[in-house]
Amino acid sequence: MTPLLETVGLAKAFAGLQAVRGVDFRLAAGEIRAVIGPNGAGKTTLVGMISGRVRPSAGRILFRGRDITRLPPWDRVRLGIAYTFQVTSVFRRLSVFDNVALAVQRRRAAGLAGLARDGGALSGPVAAALARVGLAEAAAARAGSLPYGHQKLLELAMALALEPALLALDEPTQGLAPDEIERFAALIRGIAREATVLLVEHNMAVVLGLSDRITVMDKGAILAEGTPAEIERDPDVQRAYLGR
Repeated sequence: MTPLLETVGLAKAFAGLQAVRGVDFRLAAGEIRAVIGPNGAGKTTLVGMISGRVRPSAGRILFRGRDITRLPPWDRVRLGIAYTFQVTSVFRRLSVFDNVALAVQRRRAAGLAGLARDGGALSGPVAAALARVGLAEAAAARAGSLPYGHQKLLELAMALALEPALLALDEPTQGLAPDEIERFAALIRGIAREATVLLVEHNMAVVLGLSDRITVMDKGAILAEGTPAEIERDPDVQRAYLGR
């Protein structure tokens, strides 16, 4: 079967520093895949190239068999790729509702004037996305007034409003309280019934509890891939990342 996402020889260098080195990566539809590794391993750069936010130095990216290597990020959104940042990227001066409404109108390819005219039609999808992440009661609040962890949840709601086929999440539990992390994990399991999830995460309890498969990166390359149980037992992973 053709994978949902595939990278072939993907590489990125920044001013002579090789951040990602010839990565061949395959992601099946319906998976929850975690990408882990020590700081500087190339995880965020890899996901940035997949989302279109970072331009590769070499290699190809295929989505549903189509070469998207040179497509800008907004065209990848239209194809079904959504991405949340390691550092939150919300419109801080807008309301929580309006942040998600902008994502809905982007999916519908309407202009900002259309957003103002068609607010009633947007309210249902916006309310559904906010309810899903537990922010329904904060709809009228200014996004910048939310605690950092709730801004992460808002960004997730914005991504869900795009109805993605592939949802890439970079450090999504950063800033969340323990009970919020538990709710997040349950949320991701629900999302995985509708979309493929690519997760960059340092919280190993989340990684091991959620993932179908794990990709371990080190020094810009893939060190190992396997199920959570296989990765925990892998001696190379234990030395490079798990500290055993």
